[in-house]
Amino acid sequence: MANAAMAIQVLPQTTNTTELLQIVDAAIAEIDSTGLSYEVGAFETTVEGDLEELVMLIPAIQKACVAAGAQMISNYIKLSYAPQNHILTTDEKLKKYRP
Repeated sequence: MANAAMAIQVLPQTTNTTELLQIVDAAIAEIDSTGLSYEVGAFETTVEGDLEELVMLIPAIQKACVAAGAQMISNYIKLSYAPQNHILTTDEKLKKYRP
């Protein structure tokens, strides 16, 4: 069971839209490769898992972005951790808003 949730926004420092989307796609592919539960949003991607897995994912995302051509990346990260209690999943938080 997941004990943490992380929202990460990847902001490549480029004005080229094609390049920007290619770099963000590489970040999402890195997240996907972990097998962790995640949801892509318009501004950030939310990932659920164990705290250690999520923290280790951050540099992996950075390296994937650089491999995709990023010269510089800014990230905004929100992290929620509940070592003993149930952490609300994305589905639990959003189910009443979904059709």
